[in-house]
Amino acid sequence: MTEASYLREKLERISPTESVERVIVQHFAVPLLHALGFHDLEIRYEFETGCGQVDLAARKNGDPEDIFFRSPKNPYLLLEAKSRVVNLKEGSCYRDAVCQIESYLLGENCKSAKWGIITNANNIQLWRRHGKVVHPATANLDISSNNIEGIVRNLRDKIENYERALTICVYNNKGGVGKTTTVINLAAALATKRKKVLVVDFDSQGDLTRNLGVTPGKITLTQCLKDPKIDVHSVVQTYRLKTVRQGKQSIVSIFDIIPRDPELETLTDSQAVAYIQKGTRRLRDLIALLRNEYDYILIDCPTQWLYFSQSGVFAADVILIPTRPDDLSSLNNAARVITRFVPETARSRQDGGPRTLPIFFNGVPSGSERSENAIKRANDEIEKIVSQERSMNLLPYFWPHFKRGNENKSIFGIPDYAVISSASFDRRPAVFSHRKVLEYYQSLAREYFIDE
Repeated sequence: MTEASYLREKLERISPTESVERVIVQHFAVPLLHALGFHDLEIRYEFETGCGQVDLAARKNGDPEDIFFRSPKNPYLLLEAKSRVVNLKEGSCYRDAVCQIESYLLGENCKSAKWGIITNANNIQLWRRHGKVVHPATANLDISSNNIEGIVRNLRDKIENYERALTICVYNNKGGVGKTTTVINLAAALATKRKKVLVVDFDSQGDLTRNLGVTPGKITLTQCLKDPKIDVHSVVQTYRLKTVRQGKQSIVSIFDIIPRDPELETLTDSQAVAYIQKGTRRLRDLIALLRNEYDYILIDCPTQWLYFSQSGVFAADVILIPTRPDDLSSLNNAARVITRFVPETARSRQDGGPRTLPIFFNGVPSGSERSENAIKRANDEIEKIVSQERSMNLLPYFWPHFKRGNENKSIFGIPDYAVISSASFDRRPAVFSHRKVLEYYQSLAREYFIDE
């Protein structure tokens, strides 16, 4: 009998109304970990994450002296179990469980953790950790004796084949918030942290390609989108900078880029849908071939919610939303992205993603008084947006540190530093021209992505 078939038998024996969490742990969660390839000496009960105890933790053992059961450190997977009477399909119990597994995965003792599972033997969802980001790796799946073996195969395949890259789409349904500037300088800041980065210019206007002075090659992105036989590697280029050190000139590779090409600029949204197989899914499939070659893939796409922006959001693991504290529309349009566009994409993908990260302010006015006034006005508007939204709780997306009893309304912000926009004339990221700008964007990387 296989571990998966044994798990199915154990599942059938658990009462549909089982209210004891311990029963789910012993008779479903542990056999599940066995089916996922972990044996008893690779499993630890009540593992201390540094942010509370998770029900189970697992990691493959190394040499004979490295037995996880005896010396619990550096877990690879965490599992939080609930009783069957706890609703993990939707609602507050599900949201609480998601917050719980996220806090565990980001706990001080879980720097090595890559995966998290929440389950009550009725539902199961796999979560992936990449740096400081925790995002869904599967949809929230219904469990039955008929499908549990297929679910185990799917989860085991993902866990054993961890993909290297986190794909980020920088998007807001509002122009003038610095999406392209963010992509360029965040990519460069990540590169300074020794991360391998790919930038994708999926905006038909091609500002990113133009600002970096990149020229498309003989094989273009548009050709690659239209013809599945073309290897996507043929359109990847490397952005390089000339540097001078101790009087010697050298050329340094910074990050890779898939540039926009002239044909993409002339392609209308209706033509793209007609000519590109699989429509808005095509970009995601294209990028999938590169995900094990980079640490981060950043996508720049246009403002309007049409083919190109829909493709960028569809391809992403997470959505990063720049706003401006002095732009009311950027805040309200961010709410549209969070409540409408991302859920619409998630329903289409049916794999749990993408996940929206908290907004940030791109362009906080200089001067303490101007800055304070702008942020106060922005927070007043955010309070209205949050209170008026009935479909979901927007607090975590606008005020991520806000908690009951601690009304922290702080939002990460990058100052309105003039050289950021003017750097495009030099065809180089501003982070390489001004140390202060580099510090801003390295702070952005640390705030959202890099666990240092």
